[in-house]
Amino acid sequence: MKLSSALVATSFGLTFAHDTSGGQHVPKILGGRNFLSELKALRSGPMHAATPLSERAPTLKQKSGPRKRDADDQQCGPGLGSCAAGKCCSFEGWCGVGEDYCTAPDCQINYGPGCDGNQKPSGPDTSGVARPKVGKVLYGGGGIYDCVIDGGIALTFDDGPYLYTNDLLDKLKSYGAKATFFITGNNIGKGMINDPTTPYPAIIRRMHAEGHQIASHTWSHENASQLTNTQMTNQMVWNEIAFNSILGFFPTYMRPPYSICGKNCQNVLSTLGYHAIYFDLDTEGYLHDDARQIQTSKNIWDKAIKNSNPAYDSFLQIEHDIHVQTVYNLTDYILTSLFSKGYKAVTVGECLGDPEENWYRTGPAVPSLSSTSSINGECGPEFGQTCLGSRFGECCGSAGRCGSGLLYCWAQVGCQVGYGNCLMGSVEGTGEKAEER
Repeated sequence: MKLSSALVATSFGLTFAHDTSGGQHVPKILGGRNFLSELKALRSGPMHAATPLSERAPTLKQKSGPRKRDADDQQCGPGLGSCAAGKCCSFEGWCGVGEDYCTAPDCQINYGPGCDGNQKPSGPDTSGVARPKVGKVLYGGGGIYDCVIDGGIALTFDDGPYLYTNDLLDKLKSYGAKATFFITGNNIGKGMINDPTTPYPAIIRRMHAEGHQIASHTWSHENASQLTNTQMTNQMVWNEIAFNSILGFFPTYMRPPYSICGKNCQNVLSTLGYHAIYFDLDTEGYLHDDARQIQTSKNIWDKAIKNSNPAYDSFLQIEHDIHVQTVYNLTDYILTSLFSKGYKAVTVGECLGDPEENWYRTGPAVPSLSSTSSINGECGPEFGQTCLGSRFGECCGSAGRCGSGLLYCWAQVGCQVGYGNCLMGSVEGTGEKAEER
């Protein structure tokens, strides 16, 4: 946004999250993040895990602190050492297995080999994919905080997909709104996003088919200031592998967890060809995930929008689709207000004037995930059948049916990579020839 009334980020302590020695742009923020001071303390103190899951996802099972342990339980963490192979180091510093120990980002990945954040997804390696830097949007560096196209509000949702994301997609569709989803690969105990036994691959394909932008929020939502360059690279590449196994391509846009990305992180993102996206409007919906508190987030939104004008203003806004009140309450309020004020709900790429063909990179071919050719026209992980060799057509559409033609075969509308042939990229009439997979 370009409002002169915007509050300078330093009022909220955001600047600590970036190495400003190279002339880092200082963002303008409306709304602010109260927990950033906690992250500052984390960065300057011992290398513990990032802010506990229970503080960011109160709809999940709450942690109650360290519980009574058996006499042979092993402690772990800074100054205590690492857990044995396959074990996880919990946020409280105990070795073990299961959700209480292994869930990312609470599990301490430097001390727990079994942490969710240390588990690589299956699929072809994307690290060798060519990464040309096309278009005018900044790659790497200090990141992007503002839209450049007036009249648009880029709604963004972090940390999903999750239990409520399909309902959020229904809501966005009913309003005719587009959004950008910054997706985390394996966080808050939800499992890997490319696990075919979960609903996440279908949700992600739906996002893309309905015109939303898909972006990366890293593999397991770790604090980049606590990662080596190799770990940060893994956080990006492993998410690429998961995206590619679902879609046949992966994004060029990302958002650093906790808005923390110092020079080492910036260099990794530049090398991998990523745009680092932040925000200039935060309603703090994650802090007010209660029916009695969500009005606070609505007030932040109203204050930002009240004196703005779509003729010369724009916003890059942040929410999280892992919170009940955000999905089922605040989003309706925002969308109603947005359209009544004359704004458009756009993707981040649109608000930056970046053509859609620049938002993704085509990944390595994905092997068929089933060797059973469909005998009844059904396909995909739900049915365990591929369309390859099927008399119904060799493309597995988004609805789990074999067929031919763009409605079944084009990845843009949800062709299921790994269960038949898919056409990647654009098609005739859009300026670029599609590539068959």
